[in-house]
Amino acid sequence: MSKTLIKLFVSFCPMIFIAACAQTPAVDSTAKTQQTQQTQQTQQTQQTQELLSLVAQRLAVAPIVAQSKWNSGGAINDPAREQSILADVQKRAIAIELDPRFAAAFFQNQFDAGKLIQSQLHQQWRLQKQAPFLPSPDLAKDVRPVLDALTPQLLMKIKTVQADLCKPETKRLLNTATGPLAQFNPEVSAMALRALQCP
Repeated sequence: MSKTLIKLFVSFCPMIFIAACAQTPAVDSTAKTQQTQQTQQTQQTQQTQELLSLVAQRLAVAPIVAQSKWNSGGAINDPAREQSILADVQKRAIAIELDPRFAAAFFQNQFDAGKLIQSQLHQQWRLQKQAPFLPSPDLAKDVRPVLDALTPQLLMKIKTVQADLCKPETKRLLNTATGPLAQFNPEVSAMALRALQCP
């Protein structure tokens, strides 16, 4: 009786071993798929956070612009300059194979968010009877070089992020405006990110 059992066990062992080996690639394949998905999600998160950081850097210039216009009495709204910048943005977008309409919409959002910051500050300064700021900020020297440097970076980053706008992690980061955008009024953040919402 015991010899029969031993023979049966020995005869079944190769079959068990083969079955186990046959399942191993499937397990490996699942692990690799999960690892790839995690890597992609990490990359999406990093790219989105970098974009939010660039947007925040651009918005951080708005108070300096507000001070300059407060001192000069200049209008916050400057449609002619906006149109000139948008025309340049669309040319740059075409050069990097980015939809120029999407790029223009995104930068219009940046203008609108910046003007909202300026309007809020001017309202506050009127109530406080704010004196002119000294030294007076120089838009040509203090602001435009910063904005000009940020423009190509923003274009490349929105091109990178565009395909992920409807993915859960990207949507979460854009909807909560975490990280560097947390320093701004939620209305300002929402306005700056409007073009990036999932279609």
